[in-house]
Amino acid sequence: MPYYYFDYTYLLVIIGMVLCLAASAWVNSVMKKFGRVQNSTGMTGAEAARRILNNEGLYNVQIECLSGSQGDHYDPRSNTVRLSRENYNGASVTAVGVAAHECGHAIQHAKGYAPLNFRSALVPVVNIGSRLGIPIIILGVILSYNNVLIQIGIWAFSLSVLFQLVTLPVEFNASARAVAKIDQYGLVSAEENNGCRKVLRAAAYTYVAAAASSILQLVRLILLFGNRRRSD
Repeated sequence: MPYYYFDYTYLLVIIGMVLCLAASAWVNSVMKKFGRVQNSTGMTGAEAARRILNNEGLYNVQIECLSGSQGDHYDPRSNTVRLSRENYNGASVTAVGVAAHECGHAIQHAKGYAPLNFRSALVPVVNIGSRLGIPIIILGVILSYNNVLIQIGIWAFSLSVLFQLVTLPVEFNASARAVAKIDQYGLVSAEENNGCRKVLRAAAYTYVAAAASSILQLVRLILLFGNRRRSD
């Protein structure tokens, strides 16, 4: 008679996937909604970004239009705000909100915002840990559940979780700066600024969902291999 085993820890993975999918669906819905709303000033994302950066004295920060599939981001290595084509050229509420958010990161960089500096310092280590963590764990399992390798793999994976957690204050702070600068420099009307808030709030919670998913995955790894050690 066949024996079926249900790994209850898969529930953690499923919960994490649901959180990420729900957050992604929410942010896409909100961005599309306000992407169809033209702001009253007629200012494009690129113009809004330049207005913020110049008023903050960040004349050295460049603004580029992305041609590929990369998402909007700020590159601290080259001091460049990069916007998708629709946000660079578009004059929607979403375009201004996203552009202001990326400028928020530029302002963080200029002011030496500690969590951003810490996250940047983690990047090279996290890149290695995120690529090698799971493979090392698998290798440890193959080698008769070598606990040393498994622990190294779990610690390596933990670095990516730490990165996700450090990202949260960075993203929320950039959004707070964005909303303040939009209002301060009159980039959109008060009602449209409320729309920018909704766009940025939805985008921020995708990072919350990603962090929660990573934590659940780490918990699953600890539960799986903790149980194995006890059963051995």
